[in-house]
Amino acid sequence: MTAVNSAEQPPSEPPAVPGGAGLTTGVLARRLGVSPMTLRSWDRRYGIGPTARTEGGHRRWTAADVATVEEMCRLTATGIPPADAARAARPSAAGSSAAAEASAGPPPPPPPPPAGRSRAAGALPLGDVRQECRGLARAAVRLDAPALEKQLTAAVERYGVVVAWQEVMVPTLHAVGRRWASSEDQYVEVEHLLAWHVSTVLRRSAPAAVPVVPPAPGCVLLACVPGEQHTLPLEALHAALGREGLPVRMLGAAVPVEALEAAVRRLGPVAVVLWAQESARAAPALVRHIAAQRWGMKGTRRGPAVLLGGPGWSRSQPAGVLRPAGLAQAVEALRTLCTAG
Repeated sequence: MTAVNSAEQPPSEPPAVPGGAGLTTGVLARRLGVSPMTLRSWDRRYGIGPTARTEGGHRRWTAADVATVEEMCRLTATGIPPADAARAARPSAAGSSAAAEASAGPPPPPPPPPAGRSRAAGALPLGDVRQECRGLARAAVRLDAPALEKQLTAAVERYGVVVAWQEVMVPTLHAVGRRWASSEDQYVEVEHLLAWHVSTVLRRSAPAAVPVVPPAPGCVLLACVPGEQHTLPLEALHAALGREGLPVRMLGAAVPVEALEAAVRRLGPVAVVLWAQESARAAPALVRHIAAQRWGMKGTRRGPAVLLGGPGWSRSQPAGVLRPAGLAQAVEALRTLCTAG
């Protein structure tokens, strides 16, 4: 009789909460730094949603719900696919795991987290990239600044500046750029936030400026050509050279010819790196002009080596000028120049 009565009872309703208790989806989204659409999608697809209702029928997130979705955010930020993250974050999974432990003894060790490279594109067209790119891309799309900061810092600490730049930061930046180009500027805020935090972490990764101590031949001077605003690749080079203990000076974006020439004459650099993202700004005449600069006493006059960076130089590289293939090659070339003699 008891079983029959129990079976005939209607399904339980979500617990009612007072009108002011619990969080709305909008408030929680702002608190977590994600969009309300993301929270609703997780609710619809994975059952990670608010479990309480007000007396008026409005859904609210309880403290337990918030803890679950915070764990969901943490897991997806590390690159774990949302479906797997939801299974791990859901409270029922923890309860089932505890029951299994009580009845079957210690569980087998969990499989190692995915590492290396992945072809899963996630929310952005990532392609064949390191696993860290997936979490970084998801954090960028969510506009999750704390997660971006944490993951970028972890990548630099784990791999060093060169590998973190080439295999984590650049693929994610390119994926965001491709989505921006194909979505009529709908991803501008994503690209800007990601670029800002990449820049912040790179600058933080660079040690204090290294002085030029004779008989060292001079510093490395980094500059974008006139009109060029893309500084991130030079910021990565600045951080990598600083970690090598090499003296480097960064002039930044859109350096006028007169200012660049003055800096070369005042600093006497062993090398000048000129970045051009677009071919329209890559001027061979500027390269020849900087390479022709000379200083010092008669008979011992010398000038800088000039290295070119960026795709803008692919069609207009002057003869006899170095153009490293990537960050690692640039660091190696500049290390050789700085330590020669």
